[in-house]
Amino acid sequence: MTILSVNQVCKTFKTNNGGQIRAVDEVHLSIAENDFVCIVGPSGCGKSTLLRIAAGLEPASSGDIRFRGQEIKKPHPHIGMVFQEYSLFPWLPVIDNVASGPEFSGMKKMERIELAQHYLEVVGMSEFADAFPHELSGGMRQRVAIARAFANDPKILLMDEPFGSLDAHTRILLQKELLRIWETHRKTILFVTHSVDEAVYLADRVVIMSARPGKVKEILKIDMGRPRSRANPSYGELTDRILQQLEHEVIGFQN
Repeated sequence: MTILSVNQVCKTFKTNNGGQIRAVDEVHLSIAENDFVCIVGPSGCGKSTLLRIAAGLEPASSGDIRFRGQEIKKPHPHIGMVFQEYSLFPWLPVIDNVASGPEFSGMKKMERIELAQHYLEVVGMSEFADAFPHELSGGMRQRVAIARAFANDPKILLMDEPFGSLDAHTRILLQKELLRIWETHRKTILFVTHSVDEAVYLADRVVIMSARPGKVKEILKIDMGRPRSRANPSYGELTDRILQQLEHEVIGFQN
């Protein structure tokens, strides 16, 4: 069943000199419930813009994005987002950061603290419940951000390059952690990444976007079980296929 539908979405930005830049052009996409979908594409192709429209953070110029048939015009309580930068409240300890969403929704203190403790345990951060964000490493802060997103109990989780600034080892660890949480809680995830390897490792489907203005060039279904081995020849073939598509787009855009 479709939970998120992107319907011929276009997004145009005005430049300082009065011109216009078309960032996204007639993107059509259907996301099924419990899907894990990754979007890859050249820099500047509108991947993050598309995610921000889906989150209700900015409007489409034309077309629309709908959650269970309802057009998204503002942030929706059933749609969560995790950014690349660690968007935690620096003045709050970890436990209160994770509990902040349930607090805003009116959940009683004991219930929201128990919920926050649960998700901190899920992401392996329960012993840091009383720490402040500045006392944590980048990977630890991103674990807290993921716990906070899940504590809000979204139906869809939008993730914009959440591991992009992490070192390779931490990135792989958090990829595995995210899959474990997803397989347990079965949320729908739409995940933007510059890493083709990350997309093939995580996704049920990979959406390949063209260079600006971003269009859906191809959607690849990843017919591989989990956990996936990067040593599997099929894994390498899929990665190479996507890389060739992206290389073609970059060369075409430059010419």
